[in-house]
Amino acid sequence: MAPSKPWGAVRSLLVLAPVLILAPSIAYWNHKTLPAPLTELTDSVSNLPQISEAQILGFAKHLSEEIGYRTVGTEEHALADKWMVEQANLIKKQCEAIVAETGRKLECEVSRQEGNGHHRFDMMGKRLYKTYVNLSNIIVRISDGTEEGKKHALLVNSHLDSTLPSPGAADDALSVGVMLDCMRVLINTPGWSPVHAAIFLFNHAEESLQDGSHLFSTQHPWAPTARAVINLEAAGTTGRELLFQATSEQMIEAYSHVPRPYGTVFANEIFSSGIILSDTDFRQFEEYINITGLDMAVVGNSYLYHMRKDLVENIEVGVAQHMGENSLALIKYLTSDKSSLAELADGAKPPATVFLTYVGRIFVSYSYTTAKVMYGILFWFTLVVAKARNKSAHKNVFVPEQVDAAIAVCAGVAGTLIAPNVVAVIMRNVLNKSLSWFSNPFAPLLLYGPACLLGALISQYRSVEKVKEKTLWTSLLAMQAGIALALQLANIGSGTIFFMSALPLTIVFVLNPFFSQDPKQISLVTYALGQFFPVLTASLLTIPTLEVFVPLTGRTGAEAPADHVIACIIAVVSCPGFPLVIPLAHRFGKRALLRGIIVTSILNAASIAYFSARNPYDDMHQKRLFVIHMENVTTSEQHLHLAASDGAPGFELLVNDIVREFGTLDHAPAPVVMNDHNSDWDSLYPFSAPIYIQSYDPRFIRGSCSLTQGGRGFSASGDISERWRFLTPFKVPLAVPAGYASPWVTEKKFSISAIEDEKDLVAGTRNLKIKIDHPGLIWTVIAFDAHVLKWDLDDNPPDEYARHHVKEASFYGTNSYILEMVIKTSVANPDGKLLINYMGLQEKGIWPAKKDVKEEGDAAMALFERLDDWLDRTTGGTVDALLMGDVLFVVMDYWNPAHYDL
Repeated sequence: MAPSKPWGAVRSLLVLAPVLILAPSIAYWNHKTLPAPLTELTDSVSNLPQISEAQILGFAKHLSEEIGYRTVGTEEHALADKWMVEQANLIKKQCEAIVAETGRKLECEVSRQEGNGHHRFDMMGKRLYKTYVNLSNIIVRISDGTEEGKKHALLVNSHLDSTLPSPGAADDALSVGVMLDCMRVLINTPGWSPVHAAIFLFNHAEESLQDGSHLFSTQHPWAPTARAVINLEAAGTTGRELLFQATSEQMIEAYSHVPRPYGTVFANEIFSSGIILSDTDFRQFEEYINITGLDMAVVGNSYLYHMRKDLVENIEVGVAQHMGENSLALIKYLTSDKSSLAELADGAKPPATVFLTYVGRIFVSYSYTTAKVMYGILFWFTLVVAKARNKSAHKNVFVPEQVDAAIAVCAGVAGTLIAPNVVAVIMRNVLNKSLSWFSNPFAPLLLYGPACLLGALISQYRSVEKVKEKTLWTSLLAMQAGIALALQLANIGSGTIFFMSALPLTIVFVLNPFFSQDPKQISLVTYALGQFFPVLTASLLTIPTLEVFVPLTGRTGAEAPADHVIACIIAVVSCPGFPLVIPLAHRFGKRALLRGIIVTSILNAASIAYFSARNPYDDMHQKRLFVIHMENVTTSEQHLHLAASDGAPGFELLVNDIVREFGTLDHAPAPVVMNDHNSDWDSLYPFSAPIYIQSYDPRFIRGSCSLTQGGRGFSASGDISERWRFLTPFKVPLAVPAGYASPWVTEKKFSISAIEDEKDLVAGTRNLKIKIDHPGLIWTVIAFDAHVLKWDLDDNPPDEYARHHVKEASFYGTNSYILEMVIKTSVANPDGKLLINYMGLQEKGIWPAKKDVKEEGDAAMALFERLDDWLDRTTGGTVDALLMGDVLFVVMDYWNPAHYDL
């Protein structure tokens, strides 16, 4: 019986279509599946306590909406502190009642820590110094009551505060609620007694650059007993809680015991690389306690990350249940006799495990050693398969054929990368439609997906009649297995994505004779089975990747190549996800391939046309606008500062409209040049400053909530070049009413004073203590140029004349701090005079956080109320504005051994 004639391209694609639809659908369903939320505190069948989503969200709602915006230094921050102390004492009271009734080995201790401190917090290639006064943490320790049980402890952390423009329901009131509910379940579970203590830290200053976790790590007596940490965070409001950082073998093993795992080595390595725009308290625990742990966060819908709509109503049903059940399981395991906490006292084993969650609750893990063996065997086997395919061919033919096939595959990969970047150039530079994909995390698939396919097809046009279909298969197998092995030999666990593609392709290729009547043909069944798992795997990775990167990349600054970053992400996931596009392109001949190129070009053009007419923003995917009402006490001027952190078109038009409505000009002035000496935006420093990179040290490090480049100890005295700015600011003059008397001069009188000042003429130094008074102001910043020899901020000031920024965060009602330093004088400045820019944020001048007391916010709040209403009406709710009232003054001092105002 003669072999049947192969089906044509259209018919074949129709047959394969169900696979291309089914696999992503399974991945999406898996990603969106969350546990059913529980409302009751106790299981009706077992009568045992259970995690309750209703209880968790009740706590989150109270913090985020009843108390409100809990920015460090505000009255609401103090109210949250009081509430948290009450909740901790309630837990202690319940615990003591249970012990009295049952005699269980259980002890609950409550500690409210209060302290001062300072630390260096390098980010975005900048040196930054933090100081804080009277900040607090609330800590609960649950143990069996013995000294032995408290010797090795598990630290569980979340933060009570929220950042400036956000009520922080998910970030991080949700985590606070999870920890409270976990404590309730633990102490009410009959028979439960921890072998190792659990320390629940409710730190009170993460958003001010991790001051609360620094305070605990460096000053609390329980900190040295912590052996591992579970850090709970949120950068979104939907989806499963993602494990994005696991720093030891022991903690990866511990995570395998959660009921609903959701973590991969890919997320772990991506975050460790530093390209994610986020950092957490985990940094302080690693640096100052030297402990290992797990960093977990809700990351879906990160459009609401640090935005006003981070509200309980926008937290997806089931999120709290998922986070609570996983956290409870980890706490139970790590405080049990099976835990590795005691072992961790002697040091953690660096992570050397490939781990991932596949479909459902399947958590797969294997060691790097096992991975190297498996990948090596697979690579060897693919070479055997490739050779067997050509067993009848002359030995001199095999290698040239495989080389030609490898060139064709590499050309396909190159085309897949180049074409979407060409589309990005067209959208950004030709059509001026940057970020057109922003409002939907999966929109980039529609914009750049056709371009990836087009690039792959075009790359095969010249080789379509030269390279055979089967040869391309065997080349693909060997290349993917080889890449997996090479990456794993470099101890990069993410190489498993190529292994997970190569393995099913190899299996179905070996089985192809069972599906095909002609041994020279590859059956469509082989294509269908071979393509299913690569598409499924790629979809499982692509969905969360886009959910995280699309919103955050869209806010990395107007000069950042956001469109190209997203285009490259789509291309990178397409290559291992759709490996059979290239051999399929060779299956039907040159004419069919040309028709495919034409059809794909039409789809690509249609996609560009659609997105060029698309608005990147809507009321749930908003443009972030930064607004500062600045009162300069030194010059008696007032300005409105406007900035955006994206490159979407239309910002200049919006600024012009705002200027005409609220300013004193007919049109907006030119954008302001930002650098380290422009102090107008020091409240947001270094987010406001341009990013630099040392050409000889292009390493990435993380920075809190910001994309960062550079390295710890970055010095301005290197070979550096400017990269890009996050903010594109405008400075608009405002009218000052006649006879206006600034309350910051007449009433509140914030100032900088030298309370001790000594000059050593022989040594050429000036030793002084500077007192900064800031009644009514929070998050103050001082910036100055000096050659600092010694100060109390750290032990290693830069040994050069340099620009310094010192940011302060203190508890509500704390109105001063002191900075001690020794500076070097010079011939040009023999008295060591200082020119200091001093800025602070009005505690009553933040909109909408302080709208209920707007009358106390002076001119800034009156303007913000009108501006916010105008923005909502004119933009249709597509803009979320951070509205801050700042006060600035500049002081030049003179040297005098007596007490004086600088």
